Amino acid sequence: MSFLAQLRDRITGRRARAYERFRQDLHCDRLLKSLCQICDQGLRELLDRYPLPHQASLAALGGYGRGELYPHSDVDLLILLQREPNAQDIDRIQALIAALWDIGLAPSHNVATAAQCLEQASQDITTETAMLESRWLAGSRLLLRHAQQQLQSQMDPQAFFLAKQAEQQQRHAHLQDTPYSLEPNCKESPGALRDLQVLLWMARAAGLGRTWVDVAQSELLTQPELKALQRVEEAFKRLRIELHLLTGRAEDRLLFDLQPRLAEIYGFQPTATRRASELLMQRYYWAAKIVSQLNLILMRSIEEHLFPQTDQAPQILDPHFQIHHGQLELRQPDGFERDPSQIFVAMLHLQQQPNLRGLKADTLRALWHARRLIDAKFRTEPRNRRLFLEILQQNKGIVHTLRLMNLLNLLPRYLPVFRRVVGQMQHDLFHAYTVDEHTLKVIRNLRRFTMAEHSEELSMANQLMSSFDRHWLLYIAALFHDIAKGRGGNHSELGAQDALAFCQDHGLMPVDAELVVFLVREHLSMSQVAQKRDLSDPHVIFQFLQTVGTERRLTALYLLTVADIRATSPTVWNSWKGKLLEDLYNLTLAALGRQAKDGVSVLDQRKRDAAGEIRMAGLLDDAREDFWQWLDKPYFLRHDASEIAWHTIQLYHQAHSLTPIVRIRPAGQTDALQVLVYTKDASGLFLRICRYFDSQAVSIQDARIYTTRHGWALDSFIVMLPAYDHALRRDPLLIETELCQALEQDLPPIEYTNYHYRDVRSRRARVFPIQPTVDLRPDDKGQDWILTLSATDRRGLLYSLAQVFEHHDVRLRSAKVMTLGDRVEDVFILSGAALEQNRNQLRLERDVRLALSQQATPS
Repeated sequence: MSFLAQLRDRITGRRARAYERFRQDLHCDRLLKSLCQICDQGLRELLDRYPLPHQASLAALGGYGRGELYPHSDVDLLILLQREPNAQDIDRIQALIAALWDIGLAPSHNVATAAQCLEQASQDITTETAMLESRWLAGSRLLLRHAQQQLQSQMDPQAFFLAKQAEQQQRHAHLQDTPYSLEPNCKESPGALRDLQVLLWMARAAGLGRTWVDVAQSELLTQPELKALQRVEEAFKRLRIELHLLTGRAEDRLLFDLQPRLAEIYGFQPTATRRASELLMQRYYWAAKIVSQLNLILMRSIEEHLFPQTDQAPQILDPHFQIHHGQLELRQPDGFERDPSQIFVAMLHLQQQPNLRGLKADTLRALWHARRLIDAKFRTEPRNRRLFLEILQQNKGIVHTLRLMNLLNLLPRYLPVFRRVVGQMQHDLFHAYTVDEHTLKVIRNLRRFTMAEHSEELSMANQLMSSFDRHWLLYIAALFHDIAKGRGGNHSELGAQDALAFCQDHGLMPVDAELVVFLVREHLSMSQVAQKRDLSDPHVIFQFLQTVGTERRLTALYLLTVADIRATSPTVWNSWKGKLLEDLYNLTLAALGRQAKDGVSVLDQRKRDAAGEIRMAGLLDDAREDFWQWLDKPYFLRHDASEIAWHTIQLYHQAHSLTPIVRIRPAGQTDALQVLVYTKDASGLFLRICRYFDSQAVSIQDARIYTTRHGWALDSFIVMLPAYDHALRRDPLLIETELCQALEQDLPPIEYTNYHYRDVRSRRARVFPIQPTVDLRPDDKGQDWILTLSATDRRGLLYSLAQVFEHHDVRLRSAKVMTLGDRVEDVFILSGAALEQNRNQLRLERDVRLALSQQATPS
């Protein structure tokens, strides 16, 4: 066996023994240090055969430099040269690097002279940080020591602090600016290991020490804070180690498919309402919150140490607070202990003083420690209840204040029911954040509706909010709308009970309390009606009108619904969902004005409105009536006036066209299209259309299938174009040409059970799948059948269902497709003689369930 193979085996054996010891004692620092020592020893053995250039130095950088090497981390090395390398030096270095790979050490290396290193450090904060932790391994000690001294002499602690602070802000922004994403990175995410390392780098550059103990001795950390830091750092180190060992690679993300296995390693057991992985992740989020808290406090302390302010007289605000150097400061260190109500007063000062730049470090620290003062007595104190409502009623700073209160554990202490959902995951394939993070995003969205700078984003919401008095009631509803998640049972009903108790405790007027409770109880109803029901049906609007009752409740529910959907995930909202909600709002508002459900009067009004639009387009009444003779009452009840006018203008002169006609127009703002298909009706038409859209990655959101009196199909679809760069996205008019061509081609026989499948579900859908549900029942009139289903979304799902319908000789009359992240909840109206037999109904349900259970699309 070669020397390199033997060395590789020795290193592998040493590592295996280190992992065995770790499994016995779970001592993270001991393992990380052992892995460093194993790497050090292997490098020195390697240098006996592959020596450095003359007078060069080999140094460890980064985590390896500070003595922490994770199981699959890169080995960061600096080959420091005394002079520019010659050909022989280059050969030696190349041979050494190649040998490093051969023995299983993945090097991340830099080769430079001391002058080049110092130049790189002056230009790049990452290089300067890595050099800050350099550690000698072999070669010239003097050369490395000289470079370290020069680096220290040229370092500007203030500039270093500002650069690392900006770097952290950019990193946080890149990672969604929250510790509460559902697949966090335990190294880089906000509230993770890197946030702790940044503090130590800043402290070291500022001359405050190299370890947490050193920082505590500099009086920037209290003993309880020191213990908290050491505890959470140990927890994050173990988590990163476990991820590396579990995956066999340098994986720092808590991916969905790793979370159940990690929960098993940590010994978490599922409960009646929560998975073991959810308990694991809630523990993670609590640890991340502690890191975020201490990062905020300690960074503020280091900043004040590095940037001392000149003496100036403070501005006295009241007996408890003053403004000193632009920051809020407690006048007495024990101010919160003397009067715990000042916790909320401090929040109000932050909102009401426009020139404040935040809290002084000592005040911030005191506020965090004061969280334990928020107990049952504090919560029942009338003054504190009044102050909390005032926080929600301010003109500015509401979201920032609530986020700070959540970060410092003040909000969970004041609202114990909210504490239960802090860090709670939602594996519904819909929400991308924990419950508490989602809740604060809903409030943020509601606040944006009050701001002129966001008026172009959602103009209708901004207009309605501007005339909605006491909009702080919406913030209370947002706080409670998901507060009962994870308890089991109907979270809307349970949350409404909690909201009622809060309103009664805080002395809200009965009319205001009734509105809040209504919003919490019904916060899902508007989105469900808009996305699942036929809004052209007057009975649907009347039923929804019975739910909302008044214009104020309708407006409030619209605003909360829009804010809620937009806060679930960056990808869930689209302009078509926005249009559906606007349409439902406007139709219900109109119905409120007439308080009628008479289908005949609605039909007459719809025809009059459509005729008016058609006349404006220049079409004669006789031409319109010639086309309308082929349309019956159900058509006019299932399409709104704008659609009827559009259809008529496009088709009046070619009602008997023997070639397919396809037309498109925008639906919503940018990403949705309405597609009209008109052709002589034939078997398999819907299947052909689905096949084309599926081949182009176009998602059908709504389908209305109609056959005229003379046997022509007049079908209308709402579709979403692919999110990525695509030919149709660049030129949507291609749909008109390509779909016409697809409809004219012969359709091969359908054998949907023989397709070869490939898994295309998202990672979360694979790990936390939804059990498909299928419900087939007759409609109220007994004429058609309503098929309702819920399942994990995948590309080609609607096409698969179209094949099932075609196979069973079932005709689709309409479809409402609601996509919620990775989940779909669809409603189909079906007809066909086959459905009159119970045996055929059961077969259809079986095959639909089979299509939903397929975890892939045809390849």
